Amino acid sequence: MQQEQAEAIAIDALSFIASDPDLLPRFLALTGIEARHIRKAAGEPGFLAGVLQFVLAHEPTLMAFCEKTAIPPRQVEAAHRALPLGEEGWDIQP
Repeated sequence: MQQEQAEAIAIDALSFIASDPDLLPRFLALTGIEARHIRKAAGEPGFLAGVLQFVLAHEPTLMAFCEKTAIPPRQVEAAHRALPLGEEGWDIQP
């Protein structure tokens, strides 16, 4: 998966989290990020991988996201691995 596609999936996931009144407070508490700093944090290496890690860590959240976006769970996993800090060595060329 290309990094651009992975970023798009992660941004969809962030939008999904932000629109859910139960998920957003949990995400903020786990990440330690204040809601007003999310936009700035999104530009930091590893943030988008962290968003997908949050979604992947809770199967009901993953399934709700996949149902809403029609993105298969395996594609969410692949996106996580394609992002900086989603998998060690992500930027090493084969």
